[in-house]
Amino acid sequence: MLDEFAIFILSNGRPDKVYTVNTILSQGYTGKYYIILDNEDSTKDAYINNFGVEHVLVFDKKKVADTFDICDNFKNNKVVVYARNVCFELAKQLNLKYFLELEDDYKLFEIRCEEDNKLLTYKIKNLDKMCEYMLEYLEESKALSIAFAQGGDLIGGLNGSAWRNKLKRKAMNSFFCKVDNPFTFIGRMNDDVNTYTTLGSIGKLFLTVCNVDLVQMQTQVTEGGNSDAYLKYGTYLKSFYSVMCMPSSVKISMMGEQHQRIHHVIDWETCVPKIISWRFKHE
Repeated sequence: MLDEFAIFILSNGRPDKVYTVNTILSQGYTGKYYIILDNEDSTKDAYINNFGVEHVLVFDKKKVADTFDICDNFKNNKVVVYARNVCFELAKQLNLKYFLELEDDYKLFEIRCEEDNKLLTYKIKNLDKMCEYMLEYLEESKALSIAFAQGGDLIGGLNGSAWRNKLKRKAMNSFFCKVDNPFTFIGRMNDDVNTYTTLGSIGKLFLTVCNVDLVQMQTQVTEGGNSDAYLKYGTYLKSFYSVMCMPSSVKISMMGEQHQRIHHVIDWETCVPKIISWRFKHE
């Protein structure tokens, strides 16, 4: 299965801080990987020097800009959504069947296990095998995309809803995708939330697998990528893209206890269709 698979690492303007490459290689990944850059990135030669031309793919940002709704009329285009949306086309050109989109600032992939009434964490040592498991589930679930969990998804440990259910109906930050089952991200910021809510509202399925998670560098500390846009516009504007996309089910609220920040809140009761139990089927 990995012969038809590649990891796409989305990056911009930080060729010396692509932590994800070292992370996947140190955790046993032996397959194809590519760093995805746009043709407006002035540092692309440094990427090629650091990683080799065979691991760098460059796309035409203006050409991609006409293929999706960015949801505003701002002029700053230094955001990740362009790279997200070009990956299906790049995968076709490479004759791939599957791919995984990652960002460039991951430092660890972990598996979660319940032992002795505790939720324990172990470093993944065979990322090849984990990718194969995720691709098998992508096929079985019929989802548009599935994702690794993030630390915040597992707050509450064994008593949290994520661990009890093992799945969340969303996909953020990492995306396992099938080339012949494409979809389009929308919005300058919060593109992942915008996408899984709007497509979820018409019955499309996105899933987070809570047994496995990724650990990311602290948000908005590493320069370049999406961080510059977040620092410039703030989390209020970032979250409001999802309100614009799905005003019937997304609103603005406060997140956190001691250090609160503005964040989106999704009302899942009104966001996505429900699956009716087979016991109600009329014979």
